[in-house]
Amino acid sequence: MPARGKHRRTGTNPITRRVIAVGTGGAALTLPLLGATHAVAAEPQSAAVRSVPQAAQPAKSLTHTVAKGDSLYRIADKYDVSGGWKQLYKDNRATVGDDPKLIHPGLKLKVKTVKAPAAKKATPSSAPAKPAAKPAGGAAQATQASAKTYANNLDGWIREALDIMAQKGIPGSYEGIHRNVMRESSGNPQAINNWDSNAAKGTPSKGLLQVIDPTFAAYHVEGTPYDPYDPVANITAACNYAADRYGSIDNVNGPY
Repeated sequence: MPARGKHRRTGTNPITRRVIAVGTGGAALTLPLLGATHAVAAEPQSAAVRSVPQAAQPAKSLTHTVAKGDSLYRIADKYDVSGGWKQLYKDNRATVGDDPKLIHPGLKLKVKTVKAPAAKKATPSSAPAKPAAKPAGGAAQATQASAKTYANNLDGWIREALDIMAQKGIPGSYEGIHRNVMRESSGNPQAINNWDSNAAKGTPSKGLLQVIDPTFAAYHVEGTPYDPYDPVANITAACNYAADRYGSIDNVNGPY
């Protein structure tokens, strides 16, 4: 692709932001809790209960089959790998090869998971029981507070990015993002341009919206993965750049 203004801009101070808790891999993931049962001595039924933590569970190894859109960062985040994507890459370097960014659908990776804390077990206590507090807004409010999930595909990535952008004050619409993604990468988060003038300078365009590393670094949105191949991080950084240069990604209708 021809050289674009975004690929030559030096780092404007990125907008400092903090992202609400949403699924980092495109979808919120919950790992099963594996806890051993714990027997307790019988006490009078009138006794209250208190919580006692179970012993920590050992790490468990499993095999993950790489799917379209996966990156080592996403996989490590999904399974809460100790040491993150770098450790995951170290454990699977013979399978992945010399470039950790190039993982292909169908690859089988060995993953060492870190289990969440075991569920707490109720045991008797002599302290009087306290009545459970009722949510101020009732069941409807409790439902709204639950974590939002997103599909691990282009539609889900765009919707997650839009929610983050709304929190950060970055303009843009679904149609504007989708239109530019399809022109730039056809929806492939691993897309890379190794032939244009930017590539010749050693800064090839990457990801869904084809962002070069200096632009990604300057406009990276805090709270998203620092990985230009991560779909949500790539979209939000590109939209942050487009807002600064063009007013909105919606105003971009060609090479930018």
